Amino acid sequence: MTALAANRNTPRIERNKRVFPVAAATKIYAGAQVGVNASGNAVPITTATGLKGAGRAAHLADNSGGVAGAIDIEVEIGTFRFENSAAADLITKADIGADAYGVDDQTVAKTSATNTRSIVGKIHDVDDQGVWVTYS
Repeated sequence: MTALAANRNTPRIERNKRVFPVAAATKIYAGAQVGVNASGNAVPITTATGLKGAGRAAHLADNSGGVAGAIDIEVEIGTFRFENSAAADLITKADIGADAYGVDDQTVAKTSATNTRSIVGKIHDVDDQGVWVTYS
């Protein structure tokens, strides 16, 4: 393709939720950070590599006794506040715009902890209650 030489009506999609199948033997609590594993199934964020940050769980999804894909979960995208990590991984205002790494389903950190954590989103803001993370 070549660069534009005139105005273009570029299509846009408005979205605030996505739906994913839930991994086998998995429970995801409402409000949790949700990741997508290598099989394309939703899981709660944990300290693990290979997960893709998907957003916040819109509701409880209990697939504890089911096979992968037995149920689906709605995952909200946008900017949400989660718990801040501690010590060397504490996120500060200086980190706004950087990647946020998942520690667990409610906590984010500044680093990958020597390549043991997945990127879950972008740091949007930091306040006294936690870290605002944007999932797109």
